[in-house]
Amino acid sequence: MELFPPVPLESWRDTKETLHRFLQIVGKIRLAGSPRRNHWWNVPFHLTGRGVTSRPTGPVLGGDAFCVDFDFVAHRLVVSTLSGRQTSFPLTDRSVADFYRDVLTALAALGIEAKPEHPYPYDLPDADRPFAADYEHGAYDPAAVAVYWRVLSQVALLLEEYAAGFWGKTSPVHHFWHTFDIAVSRFSDREIEPPPGADPVTREAYSREVISAGFWFGDDSVPAPAFYSYTAPEPPGLAERPLRPAAATWSAARGNHLALLMYDDARASSDPWATALKFLDDAYRAGAGLAGWERRKECPGGITDPRLRREPAP
Repeated sequence: MELFPPVPLESWRDTKETLHRFLQIVGKIRLAGSPRRNHWWNVPFHLTGRGVTSRPTGPVLGGDAFCVDFDFVAHRLVVSTLSGRQTSFPLTDRSVADFYRDVLTALAALGIEAKPEHPYPYDLPDADRPFAADYEHGAYDPAAVAVYWRVLSQVALLLEEYAAGFWGKTSPVHHFWHTFDIAVSRFSDREIEPPPGADPVTREAYSREVISAGFWFGDDSVPAPAFYSYTAPEPPGLAERPLRPAAATWSAARGNHLALLMYDDARASSDPWATALKFLDDAYRAGAGLAGWERRKECPGGITDPRLRREPAP
């Protein structure tokens, strides 16, 4: 199995647009049924051995606690309850409107009263159209989704290795349904004031100084998959700091800069895994150095025991 198989955006754009909305529907149910965590960590999906999961959620309105899983091996949506009941249906051959109806029907069949508080897409071109009225998006190519799942899984493992190098406050590696990316974030202890007029989602996400590392599958602004990193707030001079490999760049984005390494450039290197890790580490060190982060919070190899850190590896 190829470590990082090709996943050009145009090869599965229609499927991605449908799947993105499927994820948003279940993600909004998770949002409505879970206790709020700092920086919205309660909301993203986590990975399983077969797909992504909402994680155990609820109970909602006194009903059973439940979990919603996307099984990208069998291409089914599976709803399970803490009491052991389960129902599922195929992800194929249904529009967003069909999927929305089927999810609510599956939950109701298990006695679960949960639904999105705002049943509309978030930050997508059709944000003013309810999920229940979206018969436009219905493409679902199982082969394309299988590649997405393979890439997502491999990138998750890479981000876990990257995350091991910092013992300070660090998010889980999680898959965001609103932006369709997978990321892990490192935080300093400094509280910051988000820009005036920032929405509540942004204010909570960026209430502390943060350096995020992640991967997305491409969108209208960057129409190809890429690894990325950013520092918020951005320290002066960040975009002048060097990055490795030479193909990596700083890209202007909404008044700030993203460190970008295109997925195909990483794939073309002799060691894509090491190349991506080196890129993310360079971008982190650029932001952390300019922002004056504490270097003592770094722990190469995930080791914080001072005795073990002094001893050579066997």
